[in-house]
Amino acid sequence: MHDPLHPGEFIKQTYMEPAKVSCRQLSEALEVSPSTLNRILQGKSAISTEMARRLSMVIGRTTESWLVMQNNYDIWQSEQSVKLNTLKPFKFSFA
Repeated sequence: MHDPLHPGEFIKQTYMEPAKVSCRQLSEALEVSPSTLNRILQGKSAISTEMARRLSMVIGRTTESWLVMQNNYDIWQSEQSVKLNTLKPFKFSFA
């Protein structure tokens, strides 16, 4: 995986820009505040399970696909910033 889009960017590029839909219009359809949607569109907030369900109903795709997209983005971001090279596997001893 390489530099996946944040789901908000995907929404803007794939749905909103081609259809010339504003943040306010889509936020009304999703029944969320424009500021909530704007934070997602700007990549400042993640897609929650609730938002994934709303997006699924309003835009389409499955709830799971929205969450997978968010998860892939989060994993990639973590791989870029969190260094784990000093960690070693823990050896569990079961009696």
